[in-house]
Amino acid sequence: MNNVTSDFNDMYIPYKALLIYNCEREKDYTSNTDEANSIYVESYDIGLQGNPINAHPLSLKESLALAELLQSSAEMQNGYLKSKGLLPNNLLYLKSDSSGYAVWYTPPQQRDLFFAGSLGIPCGRAYVPAMVWKATRDSLSVFAVKGKSKPTAKTALHYAPYFNIYSDGRVCMGNVNINIDRSTYLENFMMQWEAYFFGSYFSHTISGGSRINGNIVQLWQQQVNTENRFNELLLVKNGLTLNQLIR
Repeated sequence: MNNVTSDFNDMYIPYKALLIYNCEREKDYTSNTDEANSIYVESYDIGLQGNPINAHPLSLKESLALAELLQSSAEMQNGYLKSKGLLPNNLLYLKSDSSGYAVWYTPPQQRDLFFAGSLGIPCGRAYVPAMVWKATRDSLSVFAVKGKSKPTAKTALHYAPYFNIYSDGRVCMGNVNINIDRSTYLENFMMQWEAYFFGSYFSHTISGGSRINGNIVQLWQQQVNTENRFNELLLVKNGLTLNQLIR
């Protein structure tokens, strides 16, 4: 899980411009021509210097690409992060526009965990602490919280006691193929991210992101394939509250 692409911001560059002409003519009451259809669209490519070049009528291929883009945007608005019914009880916060994200909570539970062989930790089932999740369509951050109650705005967040996590809570998903559809409903969105996280192999620590009161390798060596409840005394506060996370 050494994928560092999440460290870089996406850069968008212009590559196409459209100019729409409207045909203005004197009103002819004897004509059946629909003036709304009297439109001509001219397409420009964008040159290396950012200037429009190669003016030409909008082609069929370009029209289809534009229609597909607009349809995808409509699907995202219609389905992305929308709930199928009542909002899930463990949902904490939701921003449901095209660049939105969800924040939710999971109580202490048993999960199947997978570890790289180099760690010397067996794969198996183990108790994990209560967690707070924050996810967009292509990134995930996780935190641990103490207790079994649903967090409130003032609940203190702790470093998640797992491997492959940066100090700010972001998860390095490595070569895991993230495929969150633009029309994914909220319930599926949350389940998919949990499955991605617990279904991938933990392999290494990143810049102090896996801080605990003790040795993290020994923690999971002693935790996996036992009935030991997770010891919350091992958790370390990261200085944030839930309220600060959702701002």
